Amino acid sequence: MKKLKGAERRTWICSYLKEQDQPIKGSELAKLANVSRQVIVNDITLLKATNHPIMSTNQGYILLPNREDFGSVQKSVVCIHKSKETEEELLTLVDAGVTVENVTVEHTVYGEITSSIMVSNRHDVEIFLKKVRETEASFLLELTSGVHIHRLSAPSEEILVRGIEAIRKKGYIMDEQN
Repeated sequence: MKKLKGAERRTWICSYLKEQDQPIKGSELAKLANVSRQVIVNDITLLKATNHPIMSTNQGYILLPNREDFGSVQKSVVCIHKSKETEEELLTLVDAGVTVENVTVEHTVYGEITSSIMVSNRHDVEIFLKKVRETEASFLLELTSGVHIHRLSAPSEEILVRGIEAIRKKGYIMDEQN
């Protein structure tokens, strides 16, 4: 592919991401567009600033579909558990058909910290947890004694409620007793 310039490259990035069914790493986009990874990072920033629904995940970039096209519903839930229970929490949600979009914590110094997770199935969870282990990263919940918020989505309200109830039964939903 010839080296694409500015607006043409950003149009190509959106088209390319739209065709993909999995996240694409910035380095792969850079190679395909014959530019540096930093150019791609800058392009993604510009695209996000102009309201293109691109999400950066730990597995690469994805172009989010319009929720209206899929009838997807969302809800944020406040959770609490130990780091060692993260895998069980995530697997419980994805097994119910729920996507865990992100995690947010409220830090006393830095304020709100949000990070994309974007796990929808057991394979996604496995990849996410493997990356955490390999990099020896900490879970954000470790900053807040286990308290965190997940933005969840599902194809229907029924599926979303089923997933939330499943983690509630395991004691992972924060309520007045916690």
